[in-house]
Amino acid sequence: MSEVPDVEPDVEEAVAVAFREEWGQVVATLIRVTGDWDLAEECAQDAFAQALDRWRRDGVPRRPGAWLTTTARNRALDVLRREAVGAAKLREVAVLARDEPSYEPEDASGDDSGVQDLQDDRLRLIFTCCHPALPIEARVALTLRTLAGLTTPEIARAFLVPEATMAQRLVRAKRKIRNAGIPYRVPPAHLLPERTTGVLGVVYLLFNEGYAATAGVDLVRTNLCAEAIRLARVLARLMPDEPEVLGLLALLLLHDARRHTRVDAAGDLVTLENQDRTAWDRAEADEGTALLETALRRGRPGPYQIQAAIAACHMTAPTADDTDWADIAALYGELARFVPSAVVRLNRAVAVGVAEGTDAGLALIAELEDEGDLAGYHLLPATCADLLRRGGRMDEAAEAYRRALELVENDAERRFLEKRLAECRFA
Repeated sequence: MSEVPDVEPDVEEAVAVAFREEWGQVVATLIRVTGDWDLAEECAQDAFAQALDRWRRDGVPRRPGAWLTTTARNRALDVLRREAVGAAKLREVAVLARDEPSYEPEDASGDDSGVQDLQDDRLRLIFTCCHPALPIEARVALTLRTLAGLTTPEIARAFLVPEATMAQRLVRAKRKIRNAGIPYRVPPAHLLPERTTGVLGVVYLLFNEGYAATAGVDLVRTNLCAEAIRLARVLARLMPDEPEVLGLLALLLLHDARRHTRVDAAGDLVTLENQDRTAWDRAEADEGTALLETALRRGRPGPYQIQAAIAACHMTAPTADDTDWADIAALYGELARFVPSAVVRLNRAVAVGVAEGTDAGLALIAELEDEGDLAGYHLLPATCADLLRRGGRMDEAAEAYRRALELVENDAERRFLEKRLAECRFA
């Protein structure tokens, strides 16, 4: 009696799970041993394709990652043997042939980083993808392609660019790594803090684009949020003593916990104060809060921890009226010490406006308007409009909403601003 019909769905699910959990590790190991990014991706894809057939026949292996890495490595060895010409290529084949896949972090003696598990191949790959010599858009694209396993068309759709444009972006990034001799390693100890900040920034940017898309029809792109959280979890496993890594993961989880309530059934934006708090993912919020507490106990506060603390203020308030806006305003003031940006000051203006009165918030917004750093940023007039509306100044609010509508690019946000404008007209 054949058991294939019963086994196939389980095998397909096992391969899907292995892809999510192991793709980055398999590719990272192959890049380390071959030095060829395209070959690593090609052989990893081949290994997963073989898994669908072999695991149906032989059963799912006890260690799927090890099976996939060995299969991909053997495939790479076959390719290099066929292409081997000259002494240099033959030496490369010989090295690969005797090199065993590394399923555990290597000995730390060769890298004076002082951070646990920094020798893991995935961490090498993350730092290489996020090297400061690469443009930020290339870092994000390469991270999604190489570590998360997204296809070029998927990444292109996510960032609303033509597939050919994204393909060229990836080609240029890999060429830059090869031609500039960017090392495939975790940076030395004295460069680690600034480089870690850059890596976290890429993951944060990725989540933000998924959580509040800058353009297009959908406000939230679930796949980008999920990939950012997955990468943050990898970093947290590999760098458990880095409080900002834990702070970033906490921040993403706390925001993601209310993702499903940010839009209604029609895809329209729902403001924080009007969201159904009973529908927030409490398990995800509790995990984020626990991670934040762990990070804060390290005694080394940073911007991601502070942002996570702000998110926790919202998540722990039973109702919108119970939100401690004074505490949030103070946290934004602290955040401005680490990130002295106009956007942080705009967020603080909102908190001050709610905590101390609309006039206090509007005064801070007026300063930002005079400075001009946020010219063209639709949330500046939108925030001004909201405070004016709260203060009952409907004609001024309507004018500010019109200015915001001239700048907004996301369709869901546009509909929200149009609704607010209509409310002001008929108030």
